[in-house]
Amino acid sequence: MVDDLRRLVEIESPSHDVPAVEVSAAAVAELLERVTGRSPRIVDSPVGPHVHWQGGGEPRVLLVGHHDTVFPLGALAERPFTVSDGRATGPGVFDMKAGIVLAAHAVAALDDPSGVEILISSDEEVGSGASRQLIEERALACGNVLVLEPSADGGALKTGRKGVGTFEISIDGRAAHAGLEPEKGVNALVEAAHQVLTVAGFAAPERGTTVTPTIATAGTAENVVPASARVKVDVRVAVMDEAARVEEAFAGLTPVDPAASVNVAGRVNRPPMDEAASVTLFATARAVAAELGFDIAGVAVGGGSDGNFTAAIGVPTLDGLGAIGGGAHADHEWVDVASLPRRAALISGLLRRLTA
Repeated sequence: MVDDLRRLVEIESPSHDVPAVEVSAAAVAELLERVTGRSPRIVDSPVGPHVHWQGGGEPRVLLVGHHDTVFPLGALAERPFTVSDGRATGPGVFDMKAGIVLAAHAVAALDDPSGVEILISSDEEVGSGASRQLIEERALACGNVLVLEPSADGGALKTGRKGVGTFEISIDGRAAHAGLEPEKGVNALVEAAHQVLTVAGFAAPERGTTVTPTIATAGTAENVVPASARVKVDVRVAVMDEAARVEEAFAGLTPVDPAASVNVAGRVNRPPMDEAASVTLFATARAVAAELGFDIAGVAVGGGSDGNFTAAIGVPTLDGLGAIGGGAHADHEWVDVASLPRRAALISGLLRRLTA
């Protein structure tokens, strides 16, 4: 498993980089064929190929993951794949190339893989716009979904997730010389500051809603009144009612300076994954873990995944079955190597029960 993980991590696959993602998809397909003895199909998309593997027979359970990462080309040169002190590190090792490796080896351990499908998408980190329809289609066909995203702290499974959305606020003003005649300009950066403070107030922590401005850009030169500004905002909601409230609040934004214009794009595109979707599968996972000699916890988390989509259409979904480790999306991302066999055994046990 460590050798397979090395092969995947050493092929960089940043979202939106189609040539890189094509190479990564070929590596994922090679891994699945070599380990399971069955060839997957490559599903082309505008943002790069998805990989779909089927064990034959009547579909009963879908393993879902992704092979794109948040790290740009060149991150591997700065942080090459390394195993030290029981930890594997490198770009994308935890989120979620180790999950792909676990899926392949878990399926390979089955006497009969009939009823099992694996779908590894190429665009999860950027919203799953090109893969959502296929994921939902195969989830409905299979009737159960196990998501290979990394575990929560200590190896806990993810039994619920918040809904996720990204909004972009575009502000247009008017440029002017910052020293000679600033009064003739309309400062888009100042307007953006007002809007940031306003949208931060849309949060409702008591209802599980977070609204977090994350990226801001403005201006062209230090002596020019900024004519435009852009602000991106991350939104997380625990219930869909809050999604509607926040979307309405964003739609109602108006400029503080009447000479500026404010436009908003975006929405909550991942619905919340209600914990009710995972109740039965989590009970099964605990039973399998007990047979293997350990206990396993379940927690609701703020991050989103493709499990949000499958749960929202009524398919039982259990998330966080991927690697144990930490540091997702960070330079210190790592995987606990010693835990990989036990994690694969847990997934295999779940598959056996769900396909019996």
